Amino acid sequence: MMKQYIFSALCLVSGAFCLSSCNDDKEARPYTPDYEIVPEYTNADTWKAYEAFNEHLLDQNKFIYKSSTADKAAVDRWNGAAAIWCQPTYWDMAMNAYKRAKAEGDTQKEQKFKQLCDDLFAGNKAHYANFDFDDNNENTGWFIYDDIMWWTVTLARAYELFGVEEYLSLSEESFGRVWYGSEKVGDTGSYADPEKGLGGGMFWQWQPIKNPNPNEADHGKMACINFPTVVAALTLYNNVPTGRTESTDSHPSYQTKEQYLAKGKEIYAWAVENLVDVTTGQVADSRHGNGNPAWKDHVYNQASYIGASVLLYKATGEKQYLDNAVMAADYTMNTISGTFDLLPFETGAEQGIYTAVFAQYIAMLVYDCDQTQYIPFVKRNINYGWANRDKTRDICGGDYTKLQVEGDAVESYSASGIPALMLLFPTDK
Repeated sequence: MMKQYIFSALCLVSGAFCLSSCNDDKEARPYTPDYEIVPEYTNADTWKAYEAFNEHLLDQNKFIYKSSTADKAAVDRWNGAAAIWCQPTYWDMAMNAYKRAKAEGDTQKEQKFKQLCDDLFAGNKAHYANFDFDDNNENTGWFIYDDIMWWTVTLARAYELFGVEEYLSLSEESFGRVWYGSEKVGDTGSYADPEKGLGGGMFWQWQPIKNPNPNEADHGKMACINFPTVVAALTLYNNVPTGRTESTDSHPSYQTKEQYLAKGKEIYAWAVENLVDVTTGQVADSRHGNGNPAWKDHVYNQASYIGASVLLYKATGEKQYLDNAVMAADYTMNTISGTFDLLPFETGAEQGIYTAVFAQYIAMLVYDCDQTQYIPFVKRNINYGWANRDKTRDICGGDYTKLQVEGDAVESYSASGIPALMLLFPTDK
């Protein structure tokens, strides 16, 4: 069970937290429940946080999200629109809001967030080249493999929730686009076919934009494409009909149920061997050829590994997958978040969204696999993040150890984390 003690280096000062030398040894302090330091969030707070996120960061005319509260509109990649790969996570949040409202029996909210889900799909489709995955312009098109695969996952989830055939069709089309490449664009796909001497796994970048040559075995294979590919394959496995006939096309637009499972297992096995320290649960950021993995901790890589492991465990019943998920979650909680027992804030471009990605997959581990030992850790993050919000706008920042300065610009990436966690973790669970 996660140790629920107060910060070793945080004091409550005038309603905000500041770094100090309150206690150099947190182990020496007696157990103090979080709610004696910061208030526990309520279910009403969840809706307040999510409404504020949408009020300040959703472009209400285009129904895609802005990069920052400082942006007046989400014009395009260079002018105010949040990153293409982050938009599906915001759609995930809307779907989770819909499911939460439905579970609470709130018909009005259920209808409201169903409409938001519809609007977000339509808005993103209109903005991102009508979901033409062969359109590789670098402004409102598709130019990196993982950008597409994050959408593949969320489109499959949307089909699972709403049963809209277009969602499934686009999800399968985008999966095939990443795996096999595009005859129109001229890339050979993300899949590094070991039978062609490419070493296995998934390449991150398609080359025709910057380099006319195809990927080679020593090119980058990032965790952010490999584990999302597994999540996509298994989510599609769970949703496509049985009894399909295998396509004989060179670039098939669909797979059979069995093919999705086989592809997910294959990429997972490669990624664990090449990108995971199986003794600790740490996920590397990338690997190039036979070089050493880039051991740099990122919460979203831990998260997608957890999700891939959970989905394979549920599909196969093989305990090794659950063990991997638990080890990865433990590493995230105890090592990456060990300084203050809070998820770290990374300040690089778009990195603030990592908590929102983590929310999706830690919830799967907790609720689908009955691993409730992570709930206190999750709620600790919510309590501190919410307590430190900008109380004028009810917007949370990405650093849960610091008070969000009222009126300062806040990126949608950073602001998404706490409402994403709240939507998936009601206070009564």
